[in-house]
Amino acid sequence: MGGNKADVLQGTLDLMVLKTLESLGPLHGYGIARRIEQVSGETIQLNQGTIYPALLRLEQKGWIKSEWGMSETNRRARFYSLSRTGRKQMERATENWERVASTMARFLAQASSETN
Repeated sequence: MGGNKADVLQGTLDLMVLKTLESLGPLHGYGIARRIEQVSGETIQLNQGTIYPALLRLEQKGWIKSEWGMSETNRRARFYSLSRTGRKQMERATENWERVASTMARFLAQASSETN
């Protein structure tokens, strides 16, 4: 990711994956990556070297689960879904990011008003 593409902040990819699975239900890795790119307005580009290690990490933590199935193109694919533990983690992470975003918005607004 470079140029005009946004870098994914530490910890945000996990939450983006969890939120994607919450809203769309079970998806394969490629579908998760494309949806994150779509929702970001194409400012985030995820490659296999980014999304699959994240999915493995989330599965190892017990936040998502997976099972084999057939994709839209009749290819065997691993489909990921949100676990109960993952839903709780997503709720905690969402609250945390909302707090962080609110705090940053106050700082940015303050800095903006001081320069005018």
